[in-house]
Amino acid sequence: MSSGERPLQDVVFLTVAEVAAVMRVSKMTVYRLVHSGELPAIRVGRSFRVPEKEVHDYLKESYVRLQSA
Repeated sequence: MSSGERPLQDVVFLTVAEVAAVMRVSKMTVYRLVHSGELPAIRVGRSFRVPEKEVHDYLKESYVRLQSA
C-alpha cells in the first residue's frame, strides 16, 4: 500500500444518487463523469460505487477562481 492510500475497510463508497446529491447535479451527469473516466468508480453488479474521497478530489480539482476585472 502506498503512503496516500487508506485500508480498503476505511474507504467510504457512495452510490450514484448520493454523488449526485453531494455535487448537486443529476444522476446522468454522474454517469457521464464515470463513463468518461473523469470520476473513478467501481462496478458492483449493474451499479457503480464511487469512493467519497474521489468525489471531494474531483470537486477540488474542478474549482474555478474567477479573476476580478
